[in-house]
Amino acid sequence: MIDAVGLTGTFMVVLAYYLLQLERTHPQSLSYNMINLVGAALLLFSLCFKFNLASFVIELFWIGASLIGLWKYWRRSGIAS
Repeated sequence: MIDAVGLTGTFMVVLAYYLLQLERTHPQSLSYNMINLVGAALLLFSLCFKFNLASFVIELFWIGASLIGLWKYWRRSGIAS
């Protein structure tokens, strides 16, 4: 079950990257940042059961970058007033 959660997270992060490379999404879009955030969070969750420090650290940075992207999105949209 935990592996399925981690694999789903991996799929989501890779999907976001592929969509970006295929120009199907924009790096400033809500969907791109949400897919990255949820994917990284799922990976981080799975790492709580099968810990790997290097993977844990990269997921923390990935989540941070996604949160920055979401904050900028909401700021541009006028939602975070």
